[in-house]
Amino acid sequence: MKTIKYAVAAVALTALSFGAFAAESVSSAQAQNMNKMGVVSADGATTLDGLEAKLAEKAAAAGASGYTITSANGNNKLSGTAVIYK
Repeated sequence: MKTIKYAVAAVALTALSFGAFAAESVSSAQAQNMNKMGVVSADGATTLDGLEAKLAEKAAAAGASGYTITSANGNNKLSGTAVIYK
């Protein structure tokens, strides 16, 4: 029972800490008030939601607070790019 409590606490803390560093999708109007950091790309996603999640993950890993998806293409395996902002 004690182990389960520790496991639940660890999962909760991990989710909270990840959320604090997650990059969020921003509109082009919002992006005008932010500093452009660069571009990230991702591939191998099977859905648009999956592609967006991969781009958001890469943006967060680069230290960005926001991103704007600039391209998405493909049929069975999607790829795309996003501009990242601080």
